[in-house]
Amino acid sequence: MTYQTLLVETDNNICTITINRPDKLNAINNQVMTELGLAVNELISDANVKSAIITGAGPKAFVAGADISEFGGLSVNEGKAVAKKGVDVFFSIENSPKPIIAAVNGFALGGGCELAMTCHFRIASDNAKFGQPEVNLGLIPGYGGTQRLVQLIGKGRAIELLISGNIIDAATALQYGLVNAVTTPDELLNKAKSILATINNKAPLAIEKCIAAANAVYDETKNGYDIELQGFADCFGTEDLKEGAKAFLEKRKPMFKGK
Repeated sequence: MTYQTLLVETDNNICTITINRPDKLNAINNQVMTELGLAVNELISDANVKSAIITGAGPKAFVAGADISEFGGLSVNEGKAVAKKGVDVFFSIENSPKPIIAAVNGFALGGGCELAMTCHFRIASDNAKFGQPEVNLGLIPGYGGTQRLVQLIGKGRAIELLISGNIIDAATALQYGLVNAVTTPDELLNKAKSILATINNKAPLAIEKCIAAANAVYDETKNGYDIELQGFADCFGTEDLKEGAKAFLEKRKPMFKGK
């Protein structure tokens, strides 16, 4: 599929989605959100893709926020519709059965921070900046940011960032647990790809069930223990478990096929 605001390429079973509006600091507008949803659905259905990276073009920003120029004059219902579209796309990322890493270079503010948080985990360059400064515009996060920030860094720190609009650097984000690792801008994508190369050698169905069970921790409509129990049981019906056990006993690397 051809995209106007994204660059999408797959190499070694890793799909890299780059939001490509560097002149606008990769701000998320309606078209970006639409295309991001399509690209995520495409990678989930592509058998050649085992995992993915979401990043931003240029040296200055991952995503500097939502495109505020589209917000002027919106009614309450129209604003809700904008947020609902973003929530749905971000849920598709969060619930992807294939792991998706955010490779955060530069600014990840507002909707950009929300996008990073919806990925399964985050790697940052040492020039990265994170924040939810929506209160400076008379807004609050609308794509799930209030919920995921609390989940990731705790209520006290999250509320402080949400109501102050303060921005934190990569070192602080690492200390808070918002990111998993910090590296240089030049090594950011290589670091993300190295982590995913390791993950891609594991059993795909087991990875999918790990993600589903971990996500259930924060879903009040689900019992995470039941999902873990069923996921564990389901693995016994897979060829991957048979291969993993056989390879362990034979002291060799397993060849998983996702079956």
